[in-house]
Amino acid sequence: MKKIEPNETLSDKAYKAVKRAIVHGKFADNERLPEAKLAEMLGVSRTPLREALGRLADEGLIIQKRGAPARVSTFSKEKALEYMELRTLLEVYNIEKVTTVMSDQIIEQLKENVAKQEAALDINNYEEFLDLDREFHLILASVNPNRELEHFIYRLNTGTSRAFLILSKTLPQSAVDAYNEHVDIIEALETRDILLARKQMFTHLSNIIERFLLYIEQ
Repeated sequence: MKKIEPNETLSDKAYKAVKRAIVHGKFADNERLPEAKLAEMLGVSRTPLREALGRLADEGLIIQKRGAPARVSTFSKEKALEYMELRTLLEVYNIEKVTTVMSDQIIEQLKENVAKQEAALDINNYEEFLDLDREFHLILASVNPNRELEHFIYRLNTGTSRAFLILSKTLPQSAVDAYNEHVDIIEALETRDILLARKQMFTHLSNIIERFLLYIEQ
């Protein structure tokens, strides 16, 4: 991880740096995260680091126990599927709510996102793709005025990304499929057709589960 620049907000930047490392598998499953080591790596004091770790614990990415270092959360096949079940419920509901109020500006933002996804795939940058994948779904959630819904969708996207990285080594193919499904979702949104948009989102999330189960069994 890179050290944090002095002009950055320390707690927020520590949170982002550690989170990115966790989500992208830089830390092993169940790895200990000693505060002194992390603070030195990031070039921050323990106070902002503890605030960052608290946020990560709230998101389920780490486990904190009194008197012991934090540990990176583990994800079983069952836990990953539980996350995906919740994602499907919330994101299908969300797209039903936002399709008819989707502005051209948001549509363009989504198109820019998938263009960056394609560019990341062209150079096999799957870490960047995962970030853009989460951003795509968060753009959709941001249209809904319900901020709590956006928060839950954000957390579930983060959790499933981490789980799939741990349990699956097939990200290259699944990323290409996900990109194509994102394009289909945008095309449905452009028509402002709620049923079609709902269908494409449900298909996308169902396919994620199907690919995941197939790869785990293999």
